[in-house]
Amino acid sequence: MPFLGTRYAPGKTLLLTSKYPDHCFRIMVWGLMAALLLSLGGCSQPWNDPNSLEKPGETVYYGSYSSRPQHFDPARSYSSDETVFIDQIYEAPYRYHFLKRPYVLEPALAEAMPKVTYFDKQMQPVTVDNSTLAFSVYTIHLKKGVMYQPHPALANDKWGNALYLFSTPEQSAQYATLYDFPESGTRELVADDFIYQIKRLSDPKNKSPLLGFLSNYIVGMSDFSEQVMEKDRSGWLDLRTINLEGIQAVDDHTLTIRIKGLYPQFTYWMAMHFFAPVPWEADRFYHNPGFIDRNLTLDWFPLGTGAFMMTRNDPNRGIVLERNPNYRLDLFPSDGGSDAGKAMPFIDKATFRLEKESLPQWSKFMQGWYDRSGDDTHNISSSNFDRAFVVSGDGLELSEEMQSKGITVSTEIKPSIFYYGFNMKDPVVGGYTEDKRKLRRAINIALNTEEFLEIFANGRGLPAMGPIPPGIPGYVEGKAGINPYIYDWVNGKPKRKSIEHAKRLLDEAGYPNGRNKATGKPLILYLDTTGGSAGSVADWRRRQLEKLGVQLEYRSTDYARFRQKMRAGNTQLFSWGWLADYPDPENFLFLLSSSQTSEACQCDGSNTSNYMNPMFDQLFDQMKTMENSPEREAIITKMVELVRRDGPWMDGYHVKEYYLNNSWVSNTQRHGIARDTLKYLKLDTAQRLRKQQQWNTPVVWPALVTFAAVLLLIWPAMRAYRQRQTLRVNPKNTEGGHC
Repeated sequence: MPFLGTRYAPGKTLLLTSKYPDHCFRIMVWGLMAALLLSLGGCSQPWNDPNSLEKPGETVYYGSYSSRPQHFDPARSYSSDETVFIDQIYEAPYRYHFLKRPYVLEPALAEAMPKVTYFDKQMQPVTVDNSTLAFSVYTIHLKKGVMYQPHPALANDKWGNALYLFSTPEQSAQYATLYDFPESGTRELVADDFIYQIKRLSDPKNKSPLLGFLSNYIVGMSDFSEQVMEKDRSGWLDLRTINLEGIQAVDDHTLTIRIKGLYPQFTYWMAMHFFAPVPWEADRFYHNPGFIDRNLTLDWFPLGTGAFMMTRNDPNRGIVLERNPNYRLDLFPSDGGSDAGKAMPFIDKATFRLEKESLPQWSKFMQGWYDRSGDDTHNISSSNFDRAFVVSGDGLELSEEMQSKGITVSTEIKPSIFYYGFNMKDPVVGGYTEDKRKLRRAINIALNTEEFLEIFANGRGLPAMGPIPPGIPGYVEGKAGINPYIYDWVNGKPKRKSIEHAKRLLDEAGYPNGRNKATGKPLILYLDTTGGSAGSVADWRRRQLEKLGVQLEYRSTDYARFRQKMRAGNTQLFSWGWLADYPDPENFLFLLSSSQTSEACQCDGSNTSNYMNPMFDQLFDQMKTMENSPEREAIITKMVELVRRDGPWMDGYHVKEYYLNNSWVSNTQRHGIARDTLKYLKLDTAQRLRKQQQWNTPVVWPALVTFAAVLLLIWPAMRAYRQRQTLRVNPKNTEGGHC
């Protein structure tokens, strides 16, 4: 306020005089009201919007993730939490068709599916059915004109020399992040880039999880690894200088990969990001002195040819992907409805925020700040499931609240299996005699999968009838596909055999009423776990076996100790799971091959049950080298029957996942294996803004009531103040003047 001065007398109060007291009061009141109105509705964007402002005409997808990614290097990453991001950035020679089920491979960076030729040990051509077949050679023709994303590793001066190469850490000290480099460049993808990446997979220093597996197939990979280990690794090692026998570049756009023997599933591996090309310039760039200390690595800042590039990596807060300006022409599938034949991606940017807890993620989705209920690896949490769905006569349907918002649901039965395993070496539950089989069947029947899914998973699963999940060749639906040792076919659907039937099996196994027929001692089973022995699931398991008179005890350890016990075969019962790497029955049946026991492979074997059946092994070795055919299906049927009869697993279930989509999101189909699905998404941003404004309209009346109450409180004070300002002061008691 425009104070004019003070008047002061000894022993009197200091007074501030105003020329315009009424005017000042009115300004204050109107100012407060204006500020209130502006804060409540002065902007078209809702005031609680957690997302940053978009550029005009920009289409931004908003998502979340629940756990911090660790690796973005395509040689190292093997986690589904990471593939949500990495598979948008990198491309492999092949990919999965977005819409077709069962899953179908199609060319990505390759021009066509690979041409496969066969040779004997002298590299003379043979036919695929020739007994002298020793090698398979895959010839891959690449698309021309594919360009890398803009990146400083590819920035050159006018003479073609790299702009950012340094000799000492001091020279590179000014560059703290990838975004500090003012220049970036690009170049065309060539065959040597694939060769360089396969060499990176072969380099033990990169700790690729596929090194051991691929060394069994790619010719010369083991020798390459040994040569690399002998080299000086104090600086950058140019892997181009070391030959890898099985990989050759025919020309700039053609390469060949030679593998040992016959392995038709190798094409599936070439659809994974492990085989995505990496330019040698990127490897050299990230080995600049001092870069690793500042986390300037390929594991933190990826470089690929995919539809999106990473422009922000702050994994403890958020990750941003933006459209790759150099992305090749990529069209939506021709059988994809209204979007068929349209160029992808449909969005310009994807912003992901870390949400460790499900409640804030759910709240923001319901307010429209997230486009979908979760990322590609996490579906709706159990705590929110009852709010999203209700049980109807036909199963589950969206609740009225979801339907009123126009929310849709996408479902996917994952090509996966979760099961309880028996250690077939255990003297109690292991073995291959008929009494041991009956014991395992009785336990399998008692641990009611349907009841478990209903109580603990909101029904989100499909009881398994064998080791092969839906969507994978060899899975059979209907009556012909049930496990007849555990289920009956009743009224057109499978029905688990009764507890009374399980008790009879237990009696025939030598344990009437859960006691050893010879000794009278109770049958006590031990479940090894990392999850503890308390809780509702643990109690439920105990109660199921108590129906047979069998006692269940838990042996809880940390994960490291648990893995040691699994490797040594020191378990009796355990729970386990497997998610498909590729959609072939071999990827599940190999979990029961005796070659995959820890003892046989001298590693953390995938055959955790230590199942060893010579007939199964013989059929597996025959099946794994065959293309899909009626003959192969017949062999798979025999293998599944052996597993059902012997019962090394309690069948468990296949995960069924539910994802919610806000009404402005389309092309939301989920893919059980592929993760490069962000480019297919389409958004109606105008509808999104309308819904956000509708769902986030501020409730004004509490603020107005509070404002009125404040005015009523301050009015008497202001009135008294004005009265004092206008009092006449006795001149003889007044001194002073203007300040």
